[in-house]
Amino acid sequence: MQTLLLDPEDVTASTEMAEVIDAVEAAFGAYARGNTQMPAKSYIDLAQYNGDFRSMPAYIDAEDWEAAGIKWVNSHADNPAKHDLPTVMGTMIYSDPETAVPLALLDGTGLTRLRTGGAAAVATRYLAPEDASSLGLVGAGIQAYTQLEAIASVRDIQEVVISDLREDAIEAFLAEFGDEFDVREGSIAEAAHCDIVSTTTPVRDPIVTEVGPNTHINAMGADAPGKNEIAAEILQQATIVIDDYEQCTHSGEINVPWAAGELDDEDIHGELGDIVTGTVSGRTDEGVTVFDSTGLAIQDVAAAHVIYEHASEHGIGTEFALVGTDT
Repeated sequence: MQTLLLDPEDVTASTEMAEVIDAVEAAFGAYARGNTQMPAKSYIDLAQYNGDFRSMPAYIDAEDWEAAGIKWVNSHADNPAKHDLPTVMGTMIYSDPETAVPLALLDGTGLTRLRTGGAAAVATRYLAPEDASSLGLVGAGIQAYTQLEAIASVRDIQEVVISDLREDAIEAFLAEFGDEFDVREGSIAEAAHCDIVSTTTPVRDPIVTEVGPNTHINAMGADAPGKNEIAAEILQQATIVIDDYEQCTHSGEINVPWAAGELDDEDIHGELGDIVTGTVSGRTDEGVTVFDSTGLAIQDVAAAHVIYEHASEHGIGTEFALVGTDT
């Protein structure tokens, strides 16, 4: 009984972004059809370290594959400055649903970025204008990299406007993508007036206060109560699509205006899974659309499925005996 160990380099080598996007879309569809099990994300709050832990288990029965797993992940905002570590790190256990054999133990940090990018791409596929060609990125951290890679897989992105307070982060981003896209530094307002904008910051007070008349917003940063990137006035006028009702009202982009009574059920157009299955319409007209993403365990399991299958087929990773065979 062997388990496949997949480190960050193995995860990267086993990733096909288009396949991750399709798997995440299939997972949202299975969720809407009731073919998943996903207990609520649980938190361990560590205020003394300005951070927290989250446990995220899920099972997916998609149309032509099934998968199960659990991710143990953190968010420690002081890590980069104080410890030279990423803000978000994670470990994923990917298991065989039939036998419970742990098929793989893999880096969940890169996986988190991939599945988050994949979710934004799925939302963009259904909610952004078909002819969208400009992408604004508010936040130049590593998450912005996979946002661009994923969104460019579903829209013909030509121009990219990147906004961040950290000049070194801007310079690194420009160096990475300057030869592939027309990339420039800009203000938050300039980024938010693009056809599509993805926000990936941990702020607790809105920083996006104006957008273009038909901009699609991927609000990816808010993942805990009190976090809020988009001004309530924008949300009130937009078509809002969420990934999960309980998570979004508790800790997603809408949680702050929701708690203040500035948004309610009538302001939510639907969940992304309902749009994937055709139960709820995607973009049908002009106007601002918002995808409120808190991150679901089904996304992690879907991405892990793609990575594990690719790694197994191509001999990537290291096999080891994690679990004994005694009965």
